[in-house]
Amino acid sequence: MVFLFKILRRVIGAILLLIIIIPLYVASQIWWTAHHPSVKQSAAIVVLGAAQDNGKPTPILAERITQARLAYESGLAPLIITVGGGQKGDLSTEAAASTNSLADQRVPRKHLVTLPIGKDTLSSTVAYVSYMKIHNLTSVIIATDPYHCYRAMAEARDLGITATCAQAQNGPGSLKATGLRYLFRETAAYIAYETVGRFGIHLSDQIKK
Repeated sequence: MVFLFKILRRVIGAILLLIIIIPLYVASQIWWTAHHPSVKQSAAIVVLGAAQDNGKPTPILAERITQARLAYESGLAPLIITVGGGQKGDLSTEAAASTNSLADQRVPRKHLVTLPIGKDTLSSTVAYVSYMKIHNLTSVIIATDPYHCYRAMAEARDLGITATCAQAQNGPGSLKATGLRYLFRETAAYIAYETVGRFGIHLSDQIKK
């Protein structure tokens, strides 16, 4: 009985240790990625959707659009893909709001692709990766918030796309404006993706094949 009790105590101790270590490790990876950005020459740039107001990008989406435009103007990629659906009753989608804003900023529409699909990072990633695979595009620069980069890049890589991140430098999603709350939220979201979300991604990938 004493022996079984010791085994049980060790098992419980190991589980509790994992519960502490795994979130700390993930949080450290998210923090490192956010504070050490790297953008590489790619086949396309993608603007991950965020809220829009009747076709007008909210500040968080506007900054993602800005980073996508700057990467495009720097010659890092010849194509910008905008992604993101809309809520019930919306007059526009997140993708359309991003495309129209980029066109207003003199990005030629022939270099813009609008994918009005996706209600979250996972479904948006499946949508733009599906488009990229059809057109034999294998690398992407993701325009999003710094603490969002780690998860966004991981989801793209899991679907076979090489990904780097163009981070928001200003606005409500930037490091200047966000703190531990965003970091903790992304830590929880990444763990949820790794434990549950991967099943959704792999199922969607198999369906498209």
